[in-house]
Amino acid sequence: MQVSFRSEEIAAIVQPKQVKGTTTDVVHGIASLAAAAPGDLSFLGNPKYRAEAAATRASVVLLPLDYDGAPQPNQQFLLVENPSASLARLCSRIEQLLWPKPAPGIHPTAYVAPSAKIASSATVGPLCVVESDAVVGERSHLQGQVYVGRGAQVGDDCWLMAGVVLSAECVLRNRVRLQSGVIVGSDGFGYEFVKGRHEKVPQVGIVLIEDDVEIGANTTLDRARFSRTVVGEGTKIDNLVQVAHNVTIGKHVILCAQVGISGSVTIGDYAVLGGQAGIGGHITVGKGAKVGGQSAVTFNVEPGTYVNGSPAMSYMLSQRLEVLHRRLPDLFKRVDELEKLAGKT
Repeated sequence: MQVSFRSEEIAAIVQPKQVKGTTTDVVHGIASLAAAAPGDLSFLGNPKYRAEAAATRASVVLLPLDYDGAPQPNQQFLLVENPSASLARLCSRIEQLLWPKPAPGIHPTAYVAPSAKIASSATVGPLCVVESDAVVGERSHLQGQVYVGRGAQVGDDCWLMAGVVLSAECVLRNRVRLQSGVIVGSDGFGYEFVKGRHEKVPQVGIVLIEDDVEIGANTTLDRARFSRTVVGEGTKIDNLVQVAHNVTIGKHVILCAQVGISGSVTIGDYAVLGGQAGIGGHITVGKGAKVGGQSAVTFNVEPGTYVNGSPAMSYMLSQRLEVLHRRLPDLFKRVDELEKLAGKT
């Protein structure tokens, strides 16, 4: 599908605080400031690229409110509070045009149990399975080969990509978006060592995912040993993340790729965990805390703090130690020289 936007249509979507210049070009693409050509839209989302804004050939440019440059002929500057967020709103409109939801209904190759409840406005795609007593809400869309287990619930306006598994009794609230390969309600990893053998501990709880959560491809969320594993409202989870049993994740949390969270961990609202960070069992990461990539967290993290490193420590301490680490070769060289001098005296 060919996407095209006139400048006034873009302005209506992003709602700029100020407009500079005009253009008659129709926007057909999005490009970086340096690579953009006439007919493209670009944006200044990172101050390090500020010098490129003056030279860009883009027809329409999203810029921060403090940008004081002037557009070239047949070029329009739209000054907004957050250029990156404004671009996201425009891309959301493009996404709706490029990948519209299919018409409501149940594909002939899908299996839907007689006791399942599918909203008339929902879509169940090819080779999907919806087990007994499951519920699929209004305007929700199940792409091909999605599995919805017995008694599971899909709320309104959810989108489950191909190959998603929602296991028995697990719950998605509204506007949840699961990328391909996500598994919600895989068995929690629990064993007791009894008389020389690992005896399985049954995992009989559920997973609850609240409103407006998005989860990336091939991420797994284990069902609770009892009660619930919870992902709070507005939380965004990247690809290949592991969330273990009885974890509670707060609202508007960010989990980057390959994060691993052990059992019974609590992650506070607005926390951010960098890629490949690992959180030990029964730990609390406080509200608004940040955990650097590849950090190994083995203790509670206070709200609003920033930890980094393996083992994790305060960010400032980890940076000081990193500087000292780089100086170790020179330090050893100096020690060798001092030992040689000492041996001569």
